[in-house]
Amino acid sequence: MMLSPYFDIILRSVAVYFFMTIALRVFGKKELSQLNTADIILILLISNSVQNAMVGPDTSLSGGLIAALALFIINYIIKKLTHKYKGLNNLLLDKPEILIHNGIIDFKTLSKLDISHEELKEAAREHGLEHLTDIKLAMLEVDGTISVISDDKKNIKETHFKRKHNHKNLQK
Repeated sequence: MMLSPYFDIILRSVAVYFFMTIALRVFGKKELSQLNTADIILILLISNSVQNAMVGPDTSLSGGLIAALALFIINYIIKKLTHKYKGLNNLLLDKPEILIHNGIIDFKTLSKLDISHEELKEAAREHGLEHLTDIKLAMLEVDGTISVISDDKKNIKETHFKRKHNHKNLQK
């Protein structure tokens, strides 16, 4: 029957999707915001390594398109389900983390997320603030960016601070 090989591709693609979702959840949002050359190479190699797991021996155009379609559909379904069911959303997606509240730094959260004091000061400067005590709220967002809100209504500056790898990690 002609449907069976395509059904196999769909099942394989969905399995790989869930594996990659779990793997990214385990490694966390911080890693996604810090992509460097080695990380991009890793992503490319992972995509190449799981390709055969998805399509098996079928290297035809239709096999590849079926696998891609299955990934788009499962991604769409997961997005709809995470919006509808809070428990699934909490399981699969990270939440924003408060780093500073009313000028008070949460050192425990900074340590847990491996964010240095210097990195936090850099984010403040990117947002036009000289002192961390001027920050009303600083958060590590789910996409790995640090957003900053200050009390200073006159000098509001919109920026998009993107975290980088810690300098000590690059020196190893």
